[in-house]
Amino acid sequence: MDVSQYAVGWGTLTLINAGIAQGKNRSGFNWFLLTLILGPLATFFLVITDKKE
Repeated sequence: MDVSQYAVGWGTLTLINAGIAQGKNRSGFNWFLLTLILGPLATFFLVITDKKE
């Protein structure tokens, strides 16, 4: 797998997580940054959290 493909996949994941976070009334930008660092682990944490009231 080429490094550029890896970067595109990681970047796509950050945008997906930002959208999911906004749908759960959380900061999309913060989750975008968190996903840059943690990647799929951030997705796991985002999926198991409840929607913020």
